[in-house]
Amino acid sequence: MFDTLYAQIGTAISLAVVAFAFLKGDEPERVGAGAFALGLLASLLLQDDSRLSGPQWGVMGVDVVMLGVYATLAWKSRRSWPVWAGALQALIVMSHLLTVVDLRPPLAAFYLVINLASYGILLAIAIGTFQAWRGRLLDDPE
Repeated sequence: MFDTLYAQIGTAISLAVVAFAFLKGDEPERVGAGAFALGLLASLLLQDDSRLSGPQWGVMGVDVVMLGVYATLAWKSRRSWPVWAGALQALIVMSHLLTVVDLRPPLAAFYLVINLASYGILLAIAIGTFQAWRGRLLDDPE
């Protein structure tokens, strides 16, 4: 997984956003970032690089659980970023469903959708964390 420069840069960005959320975010941002980090690790453990076609059931299961986490965050919190993260995660789950129904999208397109949506989720978490941090700074007159 970490054999290319792209993978190393993506992991560094993910770790930076998760660390930012844990250090400066409120509870929803911490839950979302923690779920993202756990989902990333679980996907790494469950992915089967030897299969070039067909669904990857383990990774799909992780992505469905992640969709549930972001949907719950969107439902329970008053923040807007979980709605965006949930929408992007739904796009990832729908990409998995394309392989289940055997529509055979090009593999490069499948991974492109998943990677870009994942970066979008990281961006949503980072923006939500920044807004929570800024809100606390504006509320504290010190």
